[in-house]
Amino acid sequence: MAEILKRKKALSVSPLKASQTIGAALAFLGFRRAVPMLHGAQGCTAFGKVFFVRHFREPVPLQTTAMDQVAAVMGSEELVVEGLKTLCEKQAPSLIGVPTTGLAETQGSDVNMAVGQFRKRYPDFNHIPVVALSAPDFSGCLESGFAAAIQAIISRLVPERAEAGANPGTNPSTKPGRRKRQVNVLVNASLTPGDLEELKEIIESFGLRPVVLPDLSDSLDGHLSEDEFSPLTVGGTDVSELATLGDSVATLVIGASLNAAADTLRQRTDVSDHRFDHLMGLPACDAFIQALHEISGEPVPERLQRQRAQLQDAMLDTHFMLGMGRFAIAADPDLVHSFNELLAGMGGEVVAAVVPARAPLLSRIACEKVQIGDLEDLEIMAKAGGAELLIGNSHADETARRLGLPLLRAGFPQYDLLGGYQRTWIGYRGSRRTLFDLANMMLELEKGEIAPYESLLAPKNAISESAYDLEENTQSPALRH
Repeated sequence: MAEILKRKKALSVSPLKASQTIGAALAFLGFRRAVPMLHGAQGCTAFGKVFFVRHFREPVPLQTTAMDQVAAVMGSEELVVEGLKTLCEKQAPSLIGVPTTGLAETQGSDVNMAVGQFRKRYPDFNHIPVVALSAPDFSGCLESGFAAAIQAIISRLVPERAEAGANPGTNPSTKPGRRKRQVNVLVNASLTPGDLEELKEIIESFGLRPVVLPDLSDSLDGHLSEDEFSPLTVGGTDVSELATLGDSVATLVIGASLNAAADTLRQRTDVSDHRFDHLMGLPACDAFIQALHEISGEPVPERLQRQRAQLQDAMLDTHFMLGMGRFAIAADPDLVHSFNELLAGMGGEVVAAVVPARAPLLSRIACEKVQIGDLEDLEIMAKAGGAELLIGNSHADETARRLGLPLLRAGFPQYDLLGGYQRTWIGYRGSRRTLFDLANMMLELEKGEIAPYESLLAPKNAISESAYDLEENTQSPALRH
């Protein structure tokens, strides 16, 4: 059990955290024809959009209620009402997400009351789902905001299973297992679009149909649209799929941060769930494959068996470099936990672990200390612990430069590396590639390498001169002249 070190500084130096608001907006971007409308000032949305565009290299639809000084003092609920009206009239989206920002929360805005006013004033738009939630950026982090948005979507849009004798007209009835090949998949914020592609491919190889919440692999995976511009998301899970979640045969939950959302879904649908902290490394992947085998009743495909053997071979190849290695990690709790278990399984040691916010998972992370802090804390802990390699997002690049250590870019955002959002970390294939990348970085440190022997009796540059003479003698007379 790790010792959790609380934040002691009055400010952040080289901040690590991405805000809850951004995390909630990211969750809404995983649904087809959806748009997040951030309740706050224009700058709150503008800076978030910059992060998304630089990370995904894609146009990202974001709207704002554009709070100003007057609204911050006199009340801002009317801005929410008018913003929702404008979006519904002009774009007719399938889903509107309304996360709050720090400004709106400090002002005391009641966003749910504002949505209620919108429903009373404009009943013609009642068919357009609106999900509002509190996600202030002065607490939590991207991971917690993402999870809160998923829980809010489930609470608002997934029908609750009718009790015995209830009127089906007022409470639509669902039946777990009615769709024998459909599985619900709740995914956390640490999974990239590339991870989700791999995840869906693995599930489909067992003859199952995954409904992924949210599916960023279909909306932010890097594709060209026929339209020059779209104010809404062009891919993702269809909102109509939410009505069928209660008919699925099982729910797969990837990430401990989604436990509350998974509890809500199970209460509303009675569909049994299988929960996994992560899908990195041999034990985690084996547990996931075993669950799919039990749910589907199908044998494990030969392709996955081959990938498992390849991962085992990679573990043998890389344990010479990773064993006894010292690593420092800065990321959201789920991602820190996954890397920590992967490295521990290879005999490595995490000497510095820094997360931006507290989470229930932290007590289960198997390292000595976990610091709730920023990149300055990472730099201090990594230096004190003799770290040999850093794992973090692009913000950690300067930290790595000062320490003179290599950096494996992981997490959000990655703005100085093309394709970082599309990288696959999970499954047998993703774990194999991660081990190879880590081992190659450790090789560059020349850790434990034996330097070539040079005799003290040999003249300087004797080897190079001999090689030159040999080359001269082997050339033809025509070439020498």
